[in-house]
Amino acid sequence: MKINSVKNEFGDPIGLPVGEVTRPGLPDESVTLTGNYCYLEVLDSDKHTADLYSAYSLDTDGRLWTYMPQGPFKSEAEYRTWVEGVQHKADPFFFAIIDSETNKAVGVASYLRVDPSNYSIEVGWITYSPLIQQKPIATEAMYLMMKHAFDLGYRRYEWKCNAHNHPSINAAMRLGMSFEGLFRQMSIIKNQNRDTAWFSILDRDWPVAQDAFTIWLDPENFDATGQQKLRLSDLTAPIVESRWPNLNVDVHH
Repeated sequence: MKINSVKNEFGDPIGLPVGEVTRPGLPDESVTLTGNYCYLEVLDSDKHTADLYSAYSLDTDGRLWTYMPQGPFKSEAEYRTWVEGVQHKADPFFFAIIDSETNKAVGVASYLRVDPSNYSIEVGWITYSPLIQQKPIATEAMYLMMKHAFDLGYRRYEWKCNAHNHPSINAAMRLGMSFEGLFRQMSIIKNQNRDTAWFSILDRDWPVAQDAFTIWLDPENFDATGQQKLRLSDLTAPIVESRWPNLNVDVHH
């Protein structure tokens, strides 16, 4: 991974000067992020609980929640309580992902670690129901959130996940993010150790990523059966500077 630098008066390498930049704005509840397949609006328990619980209930074995801090939920009332605890906050800032065809909520995601002073923001709490997993709507939701973050003026967009969550790791790189490191024993989730993999994409990479998303999300990129013609991972490959390494994982039975 390349680190750009200049030398100071002592000949020591230092980071590039930032120059005059405008402080990024904060996510705003009045904003709706709109795409072709979905739109994202601020999460609200009264508006979205029933749809989301119904959509998540399609995951009958509970595997959806393996790497999530929350869930599974035994009832709609229990899920509503969780939504009420996270909705309408500045950080994390939760969106409901709405299917444009049905106008029903089918997933959630949030901004978190919102840090305007360092121009950094993270995406997380991504919880897709079976209705949108591995479908264009899931990719478009991430595109809309990434685009909005860079439009607000952030320089760094982060993604963190459980190091055992290979689908999330692959998703990060597919979206154009570079692997930055493994934080061992970073937290305890559901009484389990969590090693956390860190990824990011920077503002300098965004023009290439935006073009890649635009090409991939174009309806012409899908045949009559819905199969993609071009892979997003091929389109974003030029900006992924570092990939997830092959690590030795000990599985204790």
